Amino acid sequence: MSASDLYSELRPRAFAIAYRMLGSVSEAEDVVQEAFLRMHQTLQRHEPIASPRAYIATLTIRLAIDQLRSARVRRESYVGEWLPEPLVTGPTPADLAETADSLSLAFLVLLESLSPRQRAAFLLREVFDYPYPQIAEILGTNVDGTRHLVARARKHIGERRPRYHASRRQQEQLAESFVAAAQRGDLGALEALLAQDVALHGDGGGKVPALGRMVSGRERVAQTVLQGFSVYAHHGVHIRLTDVNGQPGALAYDERHRLVGVMAFDIAEGGIHSIHSVNNPDKLHHLGQVSDLGLDVRASGHRAGGNG
Repeated sequence: MSASDLYSELRPRAFAIAYRMLGSVSEAEDVVQEAFLRMHQTLQRHEPIASPRAYIATLTIRLAIDQLRSARVRRESYVGEWLPEPLVTGPTPADLAETADSLSLAFLVLLESLSPRQRAAFLLREVFDYPYPQIAEILGTNVDGTRHLVARARKHIGERRPRYHASRRQQEQLAESFVAAAQRGDLGALEALLAQDVALHGDGGGKVPALGRMVSGRERVAQTVLQGFSVYAHHGVHIRLTDVNGQPGALAYDERHRLVGVMAFDIAEGGIHSIHSVNNPDKLHHLGQVSDLGLDVRASGHRAGGNG
């Protein structure tokens, strides 16, 4: 198999692992690139690699653990709530074996509460179905230690892990109804779509208007969302529904079709349970041209509410 064929075959899984480890598209791309560079150098030295798939997985995890440790130091000084960089395309065809809920922004936020080694062990076992002996080899520990890491992570995530019990069509209809009600300014209709304990999260990175902290509760979230959509309407922003991290979501574009922000909905039967809104321009560049509307809005003194 040629080097390019090997790259094409192994890269989707490597990126899937790195992205779930880091919650950052750019950092995951860097880790994957470094992993393949190291494998190429090993092959250039004519050193045998029994299993390129296992070799790349090991390099990816170890590099991601190191990257995550340094990233967490930077995130301690992050302005406002830190959210992962969103993916709009969803899982690649080679990644369809992994469940969509392991890609959701809500799940990635939960993973932030684990140590880097716990996160690696949990993902390799629970999402990617690696056997314990192989995980132990990747992490440089024994099988009992690996089981302990996975068990602690599983207990910590526990009941907080998002579960999606609505059909895909029900999820899409709720997302469509949410955007329609928000654009109409219909507070009652919007509240009816939200779970009683709904949570709204926003990430502007201190660069564009955003929530200072999470907003929770049906009435407060509905009011905050309407405030944000009112600002959007004032500035001619239009909304396009799409998949965000494997779940229903929406993209907000300015009048020049430049990206303003991304919203992801976590929907279970009966309503929307959480909304994650990412407007930090640094987290949107991988999705296309990014608008400077948020900077203008911030300068003018408006507050984008839930859509910041």
